[in-house]
Amino acid sequence: MSIAIITGSTGLVGSEAVNFFHDKGFDVVGIDNNLRKLFFGNNGSTSWLKSQLLKRNKNFKNYNIDIRNSDGIRKIFKKYSKGISVVIHCAAQPSHDYGKKFPFLDFNVNATGTLNLLELTKKYSPNAPFIFMSTNKVYGDNPNRLNIHEKNTRWELKKNDKNFNGIKESFSIDNATHSFFGVSKTYADLIVQEYGKNVGLKTVCFRGGCITGPNHSGATLHGFLSYLVKASLSQKKYNLIGYKGKQVRDNLHSHDLVNCFWQFYKKPRSGEIYNMGGGRYSNCSIIEALNLVEDICNIKIKRKILKVPRVGDHIWYISDTTKFKKHYPKWEQKYNTKKIIKELIEHQK
Repeated sequence: MSIAIITGSTGLVGSEAVNFFHDKGFDVVGIDNNLRKLFFGNNGSTSWLKSQLLKRNKNFKNYNIDIRNSDGIRKIFKKYSKGISVVIHCAAQPSHDYGKKFPFLDFNVNATGTLNLLELTKKYSPNAPFIFMSTNKVYGDNPNRLNIHEKNTRWELKKNDKNFNGIKESFSIDNATHSFFGVSKTYADLIVQEYGKNVGLKTVCFRGGCITGPNHSGATLHGFLSYLVKASLSQKKYNLIGYKGKQVRDNLHSHDLVNCFWQFYKKPRSGEIYNMGGGRYSNCSIIEALNLVEDICNIKIKRKILKVPRVGDHIWYISDTTKFKKHYPKWEQKYNTKKIIKELIEHQK
């Protein structure tokens, strides 16, 4: 019996991983207590997705346990023990704004929860690859110091800039404003690396750009493309927060990301990190995303630009995925931004 333990199993990435690994023949053990509802209200609730997952996957079981509950999590790891073939950690407090208001909760979920899972993996399933969903916010606002120039619909780098193809893993995480969320995820990222390099577990941090897809319960404070499409279609208006709405995000579909997990699972490494986003293949500014929705749906969206940006927000961020592609050349990216937005629109209908 091969068991995949997946935290955040009813969230965007976790649910994609549940379906993917279940279809590969794994028994899937999910850990998710729908904390997103506490963070973001009913719009952020994932209960609808949990019902779909349980109906679709006969060998999936979800435990309604908080990853901060070390005793509760320990019982799960002890129960399945050496049958555990992989641990995929997607659970998190994912919002800049919420993290600033509730820093203890933010740190305990993102940092202490990750440490709980690493310790239990070391004790009960030390040979299982440990896959961690990190974030590009570990770099803080350092990307904003690049030589960014303004164009009609986006901020951009010149083609001869050494970072034009994206941010590499060697980019500095120091001397920056991260947001409280960014700091708690940075601790988690570093401790996952440490359990690989120091302890010897097969760990990896995927530093995600804008991860998206139809399973995203997008809310005002989190879920850029999902919420943008939802608000655009239902309200015909959208607030662009800071940087004239020209800030650039690279967009990676959750299915393409989980395929990265699969490649790593088949050939794991210890203490590895990868910047993982849409790269130059799939990126857009907020203005460009709204333009796409208008063109596809033949509607007009009222736009309000708010001058004050979110703390630690990136003006321009594109992931350089060269390192991962070099280590795992069989990985293919199937979704660009237009295809992602079309799918999100269909999901909202």
